[in-house]
Amino acid sequence: MPLPGSVAAPVGVAGAPQAQPAWHSLPQDEVLQAVASGPAGLDSAQARERLARHGPNRLARARRRGPALRLLMQFHNLLLYIMLAAAGVTAFLGHWVDSAVLIAAVVVNALIGFVQEGKAESAMDAIRSLLSPHAIALRDGQQIELDAAALVPGDLVLLASGDRVPADLRLLDARELRIDESALTGESVPVEKDTAAAALDAPLAERFGMAYSGTLVVHGAGRGVVVATGGGTELGGINRMVGAVASLATPLLRQIARFGQWLAAAILLLAAGTWLLGTAVLGHPPDEMFMMVVALAASAIPEGLPAVMTITLALGVQRMARRKAIVRRLAAVEALGSVGVICTDKTGTLTRNEMTVQRLVCGGHVFEVGGVGYAPVGTISLDGRHVDARSNPALAMAVRTGLLCNDASLREDAGMWLVDGDPTEGALLVLARKAGLGGSAMDPLWPRLDAIPFESEHRLMATWHRDPDGTDWILVKGAPERVIDLCATERRAHGERPIDVDWWRRMATDTAAQGLRVLALACKARPPAGGRLAWDDVREGYAMLGLVGIIDPPREEAAVAVRDCHRAGIRVKMITGDHAETAKAIGAQLGIGMGKPAVTGAEVALMDDAALRRIVPDIDVFARASPEHKLRLVQALQARGDVVAMTGDGVNDAPALKRADVGVAMGMKGTEAAKEAADIVLADDNFATLAAAVKEGRGVHDNIRKFILFMLPTNGGEALVVVAAILFGLTLPLTPAQVLWINMVTSSTLGLALAFEPAEQGIMARPPRPPGEPLLSGFFAWRVLFVSVLMMAATMGLFLAELQRGTSLDAARTMAVNAVVAAEMLYLLNSRSILGPALARQPGRANPMVWVTIAACAVLQLGFTYLPLLQRVFGSAPLDLRQWTQVLAAGLFVFVLAELEKWAIRSLRPPAVAAPA
Repeated sequence: MPLPGSVAAPVGVAGAPQAQPAWHSLPQDEVLQAVASGPAGLDSAQARERLARHGPNRLARARRRGPALRLLMQFHNLLLYIMLAAAGVTAFLGHWVDSAVLIAAVVVNALIGFVQEGKAESAMDAIRSLLSPHAIALRDGQQIELDAAALVPGDLVLLASGDRVPADLRLLDARELRIDESALTGESVPVEKDTAAAALDAPLAERFGMAYSGTLVVHGAGRGVVVATGGGTELGGINRMVGAVASLATPLLRQIARFGQWLAAAILLLAAGTWLLGTAVLGHPPDEMFMMVVALAASAIPEGLPAVMTITLALGVQRMARRKAIVRRLAAVEALGSVGVICTDKTGTLTRNEMTVQRLVCGGHVFEVGGVGYAPVGTISLDGRHVDARSNPALAMAVRTGLLCNDASLREDAGMWLVDGDPTEGALLVLARKAGLGGSAMDPLWPRLDAIPFESEHRLMATWHRDPDGTDWILVKGAPERVIDLCATERRAHGERPIDVDWWRRMATDTAAQGLRVLALACKARPPAGGRLAWDDVREGYAMLGLVGIIDPPREEAAVAVRDCHRAGIRVKMITGDHAETAKAIGAQLGIGMGKPAVTGAEVALMDDAALRRIVPDIDVFARASPEHKLRLVQALQARGDVVAMTGDGVNDAPALKRADVGVAMGMKGTEAAKEAADIVLADDNFATLAAAVKEGRGVHDNIRKFILFMLPTNGGEALVVVAAILFGLTLPLTPAQVLWINMVTSSTLGLALAFEPAEQGIMARPPRPPGEPLLSGFFAWRVLFVSVLMMAATMGLFLAELQRGTSLDAARTMAVNAVVAAEMLYLLNSRSILGPALARQPGRANPMVWVTIAACAVLQLGFTYLPLLQRVFGSAPLDLRQWTQVLAAGLFVFVLAELEKWAIRSLRPPAVAAPA
């Protein structure tokens, strides 16, 4: 019979759901009874039986596609199916060269896709690595060390500082136990643990009687009974969520897929209609008509598009890497250009994940403390004026108390300042360095003689010291309400006076209202009564020294990046596991959610999906959010049509990172689980890098659209040439092999130059691109048709004129191929700016690759025209100077008319509309 509050959770080898009690809400004796364990733990026979029943304490591995299947999937494309079918029929008809060129084009594209396909689905491997490899447990009444995978429900596990918790534990004993759960909950400070049962509906971050798998013990010791292993743990729940979340295609990939389907349907209809027209109406032989139709299909299919898209994205990856953004999935580069909402974690993403003292209430004054993070750089000031703490006895004693009543240590490693121990205590060490009092709790001039460690029951810590004059001091640090009750006096600059309890309580409340964590400091100039420090020595007679306000501060550059995102029309939402007051305070400093309420995870849990979709546009700060809440918020935004980027660094962020259109993880302080689930990793943990990455993404999307606008008129012109030849019963000006030469070799070579185009000026002043915006607008369709007709007219006119002059068919076709390529070379200059003049000087937008690719293409065409091997393969012939002059004139004809069209549009449209896209 299930216990009260039981929930369904996967347990066992197969991960089948079983009734799991809400362990955090049960008293210790009920927990031990439920897992059939006792004070001596399990015996070996029980452990073996349970291991066989529940399986090892590890997370299930996901099945992945092998290399062979991944390679085959590269051919799963309608356009490639058409080309393969055409290759099969041409081979059947004996046209081996055409078949070989068609198959080569398909294989090259598939290989590029296979090599560049990117994202390794290893988020679950990374989460698995968080499981402790070993654990200390009681078996047969003996303390033994064993592989963490051998733990089973009912085992008693011992925890010590520095251990990673090996399974979900219900704590039976906690001695000053503090656990860093930030990777799991987003809580910015270690959680003080106890053994009391929590409320049934307590959020994960407030289940103080539990220790969860994968979290880190930073202080104290404890003992707990294993209540869940492997897939049944909270970490296992996140692992299942990551596995169940489907990665979405990026906006560009969705557009390209739709465009490919439309284009494939259009090509098949055009080819079938043309073949029927030629055979049934015009009386052409079926096999001859089929070769014409193959030429038509080859001319219309943009074979180079996948390769150039991949290279364009890869160049974007390189540029972003130089800005410290490491891209793990190519398509994510362009997807950033469509992002309209950034959902960001707080701890370690917007903030430094380094606790910092910002406020010090002491001696009747409120001091401000400069500097952020663990670097001891900054000053203490009062009303904007620097204060020397050493010349203010009350201030000096308050800072010294925080320094000495402390178990953490501060060190510098490779230029970075690090804290070993509790981050809150580390903040007090940094404060002491800023005040000029040193940074070590073990000061030989104030030796520590005894200490009472922090205990959650008493909510304070006390230490006994002797100063250089031989005076004994008891120093206390703890919760304000507890420490204030100990004090009879308060210390001011010129001595002590009776304590004003109401004033200190008001100051504590005011400090906490600013989102700061508050600690109180007090002292007593007296030795312990019994020669050892005891709780009887910490009951009364203290002098109140001060209150310190501590916070995980926002990154300086994050505020600038948030403003940049707002300017670019991108909404920024904070989703954190921290307290609502802290989240609102950090949000206000960053310009997120100002004047708006914060919504907690508990409130999100009460909403259905429709209600969540209604409120999510208007709320910018979500606090106390669990992994499920983060995932639901991302899905709610996507359901409204938003393109969402999610940033984070914890295990708890992994499901939402995978679901988002673009997942962005922090590289330095982020967990491996977050990095592996993300599409992009910020190597410098700098939120500002994300704004730069968005700019690169928008530039990449612009360049892909420019390439499409460059490529389609070429294909369109070739297709119109073939259609015109069929309709008027003319000889084909271009063979299928020649068409593929133009598309794969010259078009792609020239189109590569557009991948190197710098971003347009003012690109970050545009609003985000609507996700439903079609790849080809009405204007783009007009431009494609206009330039296609120009290329067809130039090519067909030149071909027919040469045949009329008596030129051989091979030479006339060679001129037609070169005319198309010459028109492309000059149209490339047109394409650098969609509406701007081609030859205008554009500061900061030089692109030498344009001239490099034109030169490379010219060399390729000379080889096509004069090399005997290529003449045999493609049926080309050498040309004389007169013929080359006519080829160049055909190219100039297209260039001049394309520029006149742009000039006419600029003249007719307002400047804002005519600006380059």
